[in-house]
Amino acid sequence: MALQGTEEIEEQIEEPEDIQDQDARISPAEEMPGDGPGEEESDPLLLPWDRFSAWLHCICVVGFDLELGQAVEVIYPHHSKLTEKEKTSICYLSFPDSNSGCLGDTQFCFRFRQASVRKSSLGCFLDHFDRDAPVCLKRDQGHFYGYVYFRQVRDKSLKRGYFQKSLVLISKLPYVTFFHSLLKLIAPEYFEKQEPCLEAACNDIDRWPTPCPGKILTLPIMGVVMKVRIPTCYDKPGTSQLVYVLLQSDTLVSIVLPTIHEVDLFRCFYPVFFHIQMLWELVLLGEALVVMAPSPAESSDTVLALVSCISPLRYCSDFRPYFTIHDSEFKEYTTRTQAPPSVILGVTNPFFAKTLQHWPHIIRIGDMKQAGEVAKQMKVKKLKNLKTLDSKPGVYSAYKPFLNRDDDIIKQLQKGVQQKRPSAAQNAILRRYFLELTQSFIIPLERYVASLMPLQKSISPWKSPPQLRPFSQEEFMKTLEKAGPQLTSRLKGDWIGLYRQFLKSPNFDGWFRNRRREMMQKLEALHLEALCEEDLKLHIQKHTEVETVDLVLKLKDKLSQAEREQLPVRTGTLAKLQAHIEAIILSLPEDLQGILHKPSSP
Repeated sequence: MALQGTEEIEEQIEEPEDIQDQDARISPAEEMPGDGPGEEESDPLLLPWDRFSAWLHCICVVGFDLELGQAVEVIYPHHSKLTEKEKTSICYLSFPDSNSGCLGDTQFCFRFRQASVRKSSLGCFLDHFDRDAPVCLKRDQGHFYGYVYFRQVRDKSLKRGYFQKSLVLISKLPYVTFFHSLLKLIAPEYFEKQEPCLEAACNDIDRWPTPCPGKILTLPIMGVVMKVRIPTCYDKPGTSQLVYVLLQSDTLVSIVLPTIHEVDLFRCFYPVFFHIQMLWELVLLGEALVVMAPSPAESSDTVLALVSCISPLRYCSDFRPYFTIHDSEFKEYTTRTQAPPSVILGVTNPFFAKTLQHWPHIIRIGDMKQAGEVAKQMKVKKLKNLKTLDSKPGVYSAYKPFLNRDDDIIKQLQKGVQQKRPSAAQNAILRRYFLELTQSFIIPLERYVASLMPLQKSISPWKSPPQLRPFSQEEFMKTLEKAGPQLTSRLKGDWIGLYRQFLKSPNFDGWFRNRRREMMQKLEALHLEALCEEDLKLHIQKHTEVETVDLVLKLKDKLSQAEREQLPVRTGTLAKLQAHIEAIILSLPEDLQGILHKPSSP
């Protein structure tokens, strides 16, 4: 899809046409009434700090000690638990490398492995919100994010000559824009007033509503009111759903965030924007990538931009917005005894220029230029030319893209720079370009996977739900001739080769596992609905008492599974099933009624 100009930026992207089938197939992504995000949030009896824990794991203050080096000085709330390994990771990742020369205030983010699995009393409660969140905004189960506000200023009263300290928000949520905005409010106050200010901020956060997708949330903090909306998986991709009309009469609102997670793609890719399409392919295929940048801010923003350029597809491999030589995975990720893993690393230490020289794809980012300066055309450079971190900015790779380059998007962005088009407009054009490219690529896969669903008429209440047909690579490839990306994209090239490579990647594996799980849940939900439409009391008249008890136990298991997995059933289905179970139990002798009414053991 060509982009015609800035006047189209605000226009919503049209959804792909519905796929017509001669038989009515079950739509795996069908939205069930009553399951949308707009309903009132159920508010269980939340304990002190539960609301805080829904947003953050903890807040850390990391300082520099001449004898100990970096050290965690404060963890708040004080009952928050971090392992020694996690504290060590936070210490090293919260400070820029000494060569970065970050004087003043610097903001960046990092991501590190959670050392141990923790059971949370809020687990099921938070899973309810994750259900409605887009895949890229779900809680990260195996990693923590660290959002850093680092201050370094000259101070002759200190032996080192500098005041160096970081305020770090540790969270499972990938809301990078939101947490950086939050830090801008909290950190300067903290550096001036110290811990009492931190305690006040945490108490404010513990009074926030929980992060429920689809709702406009009002979040008071430090005398300021932030207003945000967390996107839902039901939103139309590429559109902002924050309703400004609701804010016109709200005089208390100080900050309105149109996005909670999106970085400025144009600013991040500007140093290498002649290669944006090749970078999209590398991220899509899960290739090993390293970003070498002069500071953690540029490193982390660029890595996050790379990960988000294939949205709404989720990047399923590991990524580290800021990675240091002290990281616990340093040896694992820099070994030469095996091929580099599927990971995107952001680094600033010159040592990595030598250590990661064997990596197949290296992006060298210089100081991010102002939008008024036109970037020069750059060829992809050979890896042997990369000797030090002082090498010229560019992309160092032997990769040959599958698709022909889209010169129109390059010309459009260049024209925008020459005409001094606002940065927000440039960002919107580039974000839309990536969205349309990813949608063109993923729609044929969605169409084929939808065809793997059995026909609805094949679902019988008295048989197990039918199985999905297996994914066949060759069968899928045959569909591309008539229903491939050429229907929505004018880009030419080896699309077949790109799909074959993608089907081997972690991104396909993660995407298909998620789609398969959704479809299996859909089948279970339809099977449950079919059961509810049956006259179960009439059915049991033909069966023995033992068979009836067995049926009740199976129905109770079905009901528990539906509640546990939050199956996408129609409103009232579970209540109807519960009524059926009660009616059957009441038809049995009293001694059996007492046994069947006992809650089943977990």
